[in-house]
Amino acid sequence: MSQSGNLIGEMIAASAKLAMGYADRLLTGVGPDDFARFAAVGDTTVQANHPCFILGHLSLYPCRVVSQLGGDAASIEPTDAFETCFNKDAACRDDFDGTIYPNMDAVVDAFRRSHQLAIETVRLATDDQFDAPNPNEAMREKFPTIAAMHGFYLGGHLMIHMGQFSTWRRIKGMGAA
Repeated sequence: MSQSGNLIGEMIAASAKLAMGYADRLLTGVGPDDFARFAAVGDTTVQANHPCFILGHLSLYPCRVVSQLGGDAASIEPTDAFETCFNKDAACRDDFDGTIYPNMDAVVDAFRRSHQLAIETVRLATDDQFDAPNPNEAMREKFPTIAAMHGFYLGGHLMIHMGQFSTWRRIKGMGAA
């Protein structure tokens, strides 16, 4: 349980841990040959985010959580290749040749390691740290405090994309996770 003064971090961590468990279930049965491919129904390709793009994109945000709470994010800083492939303005592409995106192991590892460190960091942060203004000026109107921003990064944002992953699985005929 939480110690006095870090209730916010415990709440954020609980949501993030739930989402990470869901991500692990969604990965069940997904192989390297399908990981960066669009799903299709019959002859119709569905141009929606595939697991590679989803997990790669999500791996970009935990370093912000860690560094904004005073932690050392060096071990999870995204590479330039990840930034290029998975930033918020990048378009998800069907990687039929396996040449556009990093391989499955690299993407899954970056996703898991970055989120694990972010979860550990929020659990150790004090409520006073979370009460600070959001340093991201572009997002401050929507998320005025660090608590609001990081609650989104490790909660809503994560689960929005897990929903995309779940839909991709259904289209592929893999069923629920």
